[in-house]
Amino acid sequence: MDLTPEEQRILAGENGEAARIAMAVLVDLGTVFGAERLIPVAQVHIDTTLYMVDAGVEFAERMAAAGGRFCVPASLNPAAVDLLHPERMRVPADLLENSRRLERAYLSMGAAPTWTCAPYQQGLIPRFGQQIAWAESNAIVFANSVIGARTNRYGDLMDICAAIVGKAPCFGLHLGPQRQADLVIDAAALPHSLRRDPAAYPLLGYVTGELAGDRIPAIVGIPADVPVRALKAFGAAAASSGAVGLFHMIGVTPEAGSLEMCTGGQKMEEIHVVTAEDLAEAAARLSDPDLRRPDLIVVGCPHYSYAEMTTLAGLLDGRRVHPDVACWAFTSRAVYGWMAESGLLRTLTDTGVTVFTDACPLQYPKSAWSFTAALSDSAKFANYCFSQTGLPSAIASLPECVETAVTGRHAPERSIWKRF
Repeated sequence: MDLTPEEQRILAGENGEAARIAMAVLVDLGTVFGAERLIPVAQVHIDTTLYMVDAGVEFAERMAAAGGRFCVPASLNPAAVDLLHPERMRVPADLLENSRRLERAYLSMGAAPTWTCAPYQQGLIPRFGQQIAWAESNAIVFANSVIGARTNRYGDLMDICAAIVGKAPCFGLHLGPQRQADLVIDAAALPHSLRRDPAAYPLLGYVTGELAGDRIPAIVGIPADVPVRALKAFGAAAASSGAVGLFHMIGVTPEAGSLEMCTGGQKMEEIHVVTAEDLAEAAARLSDPDLRRPDLIVVGCPHYSYAEMTTLAGLLDGRRVHPDVACWAFTSRAVYGWMAESGLLRTLTDTGVTVFTDACPLQYPKSAWSFTAALSDSAKFANYCFSQTGLPSAIASLPECVETAVTGRHAPERSIWKRF
């Protein structure tokens, strides 16, 4: 790689051991992918925040002890647990302590304690065209697609290195020509009412991810006024069923004013027409067919925004969660604060909803709970639920999740997919 004199000095250790390690990792990464140089990044989102193995804690602590300091703004992905209310989540002492160790290391290096998988909803929001280094799959695809910032799919530990030196290798989605679409997903065959229903977008995203893999899809046939929460759910699903880091929705996302705009004028040979039957089949693949009485309802994967929490409260309309059901809603620390100040938090908790902050719903301490089945409005959660928690699960629309939370019974025969 062609390093500047400053970068060569960092690699030689003149800026300290932490910066030397970080630069060495990024140079090796760039070499593997054929990058010719490094580029400055405006901000970083760090995904190495869940305590899962000791190595993640030890690396963060080593970099902090070696003098590592973040030279660009850095936000943090969720912890494994609710750091503000660990007793509410029944967090074992050892898991809490290891999570606190990660917290201390990151805060000592200068991270913002955002603890959210949806940093684009508050705080450090990049602008169109800005070079950033984000980890966390749903955040990456949202930043690239909906905002139009530029980042590759950075993984654990590389995100820390990028924050310490403020740079990333210049390849892949950092480059304009590499952001062109590779295939077309045609959603025009879906009923118009379905294309306007936010509940369709997690499943459309799931199907898109299966078809695209790690390629860049262009989606046609989407209404121009599709809500942001639908785009968020679409991207999170596509990044979990596939490895989508960028999608273009024609007439919706900023780099897709037309199909020609996001294909470079090239004719797309691969076109997939998606039907309502395809989405219904995806829902079936994401759902245990025998699930009738889930005892855990989960929303907020990715973390809910304030607007989504308001929608949840409106659907509950003062009704109470069934005593045999736990209804969990996950959000960021910032949104939680807004909810507390506005009274929305009290409105939800009075109905029996438990609102968690900081945490990932797939990483709660399973040994402390005895759930038997889960229901969620998130395709990402449903896709990962069994492998991460051991629970059978199903996907449903948010209104269906709310009805299940209140009645204690899931009725898949009344699903929106039965109407098409």
